[in-house]
Amino acid sequence: MSPSVPAHTPQRREVEVLTDLFGDGLTDGRISWQPYVQPGREAVDVHWLYSGRETGPDGAEAYIAHFRPGAHGDLHRHLGFELMLVLDGELVNDNGDRYRPGTLVVERPDSVHRVTSPDGCRLLVVREKRTVALLPGESPDADLALTGAPTRP
Repeated sequence: MSPSVPAHTPQRREVEVLTDLFGDGLTDGRISWQPYVQPGREAVDVHWLYSGRETGPDGAEAYIAHFRPGAHGDLHRHLGFELMLVLDGELVNDNGDRYRPGTLVVERPDSVHRVTSPDGCRLLVVREKRTVALLPGESPDADLALTGAPTRP
């Protein structure tokens, strides 16, 4: 016989649920997209799950990104870990790695990189801490992203 579990009354809370993200859920109009306006970033829309507004200026953030064809992110340094899960399309990292649907990418703190998507893609991005934008040629962007781990099939 299993031990009895004390009664629990669920509390009211705000919960966001996005369904069918590997199917029509990304394209059927249920997700509200807004432009991700940031110097050095072009043709990227996002659906914020949570951001620094809720977690503080150096806090965590998570969003679903929609890179339109030819889009690119800014050149930036990570202050904490970043997870990127490719949901559809293909994301290209500046070290030449190409990430297709189902690929999980982990960028480490202090890594510097810039991503692009020649044909467009959508991905889930979860950042432990914010990033710091860098200008091309600004230290440290020399070869840091080129030391990333190799892509595994």
